[in-house]
Amino acid sequence: MIARPTETLSELYEKDETAWLDAMAELVQFSQREALDLPNLHDYLTSMANRDRKEVFHRMVQLMMHLLKWHFQPEKRGNSWSASIRFQREELNWDCNAGTLRNYAKSTLDVAYEKARIEAAYQSGLPMEAFPEQLGMTLDELLADTELPE
Repeated sequence: MIARPTETLSELYEKDETAWLDAMAELVQFSQREALDLPNLHDYLTSMANRDRKEVFHRMVQLMMHLLKWHFQPEKRGNSWSASIRFQREELNWDCNAGTLRNYAKSTLDVAYEKARIEAAYQSGLPMEAFPEQLGMTLDELLADTELPE
């Protein structure tokens, strides 16, 4: 049986999100749909989906930025860049295995690349023109677990 909190679910959402999540999960478990805090549930789920998209975008930017620096600053290559490239690829492959986040990654690849170019130019001190205007690879190629050129 579901314990009734002393405050409304809406108040609980504002006060203690984890307790609100527990209460919502229990309501779902016992099929008490009419008791769900639907406005906050909508906001919460939308926020989580946006968080996932933001993480994928950020990881793509980081991966492409380090690849650009790796290719265009060979004298500064180091373990931290190769580790970042490997880590971002692993995480993106996990996140973009299929479905919505993979489609999102494909649809924002060019925007993420432009941001990566800007960041690589800023961090490297090289002019933007030093980096190709187009990525020149697909998402699958970007995420392929390949050896980095020496």
